[in-house]
Amino acid sequence: MANTPAEYIQHHLQNLVYGEHPEKGWILAQTPEDVAQMGFWAVHVDTMGWSVFMGLIFLGLFRLAASKATQGVPGRLQNVAEMAIEFVQGIIKDTFHGRNSLVAPLALTIFVWVFLMNSLKWIPVDYIPGLAYALGLEYFKIVPTADPNGTFGIALGVFILIIFYSIKVKGIGGFAKELSFTPFNHWALIPFNLFLELIGLLTKPLSLALRLFGNMYAGEVVFILIALLPFYLQFGLNVPWAIFHILVIPLQAFIFMVLTVVYLSAAHEDHH
Repeated sequence: MANTPAEYIQHHLQNLVYGEHPEKGWILAQTPEDVAQMGFWAVHVDTMGWSVFMGLIFLGLFRLAASKATQGVPGRLQNVAEMAIEFVQGIIKDTFHGRNSLVAPLALTIFVWVFLMNSLKWIPVDYIPGLAYALGLEYFKIVPTADPNGTFGIALGVFILIIFYSIKVKGIGGFAKELSFTPFNHWALIPFNLFLELIGLLTKPLSLALRLFGNMYAGEVVFILIALLPFYLQFGLNVPWAIFHILVIPLQAFIFMVLTVVYLSAAHEDHH
């Protein structure tokens, strides 16, 4: 484990990475240098594992709520599930102006899944890395959304849907015409329009991924810095910061969901 504050911070911000090392073959990285030499196709095992685990929890909880749903007095789990569904339906009704039965389930999945991944931040920063180290794993991060690979993965999936529905609703010609003649409807300004529209299109996944990552990563760094303080100061700062995240964690999930719905709504608008 780390001996100095700098090593402690670096240790807690390093993912468990599996990839092909040019000299050692396929290994779990033991040092940051190993990670650098593995290249682009290395896998962040902890981010992938916790993302899948939180996704399975989401599916299991809602499947359980659906199987035990009653028309009489609902149980607590059914109440929570119905509140989440009604909340998302209200957002869809106010924000999405197209007709697509996929958008509401997608929005619900994104909101609950991102919320569950964010909520891992409430676990004290030393618990999971300490347990992983005892099991022989040098590095292990727990919050998938504090890793840009995790947030960009979700944002890339949303971006693919944006492109798909833009072409499906408007056609290839209509989508190309929208890019070419917006905002200035003149053939001479097509290069300028394309530049603006393509930049705007590419900033959508960037804004989704970086906003979520930046907020979760910054919160993680603050928790790590608090853990370096003497014990009597840790409690006085850790508890208020954790309480503050009662607002931050669902808020970031909400923003990611709303932006996804807004972007998909724009993809369904056919101006021609």
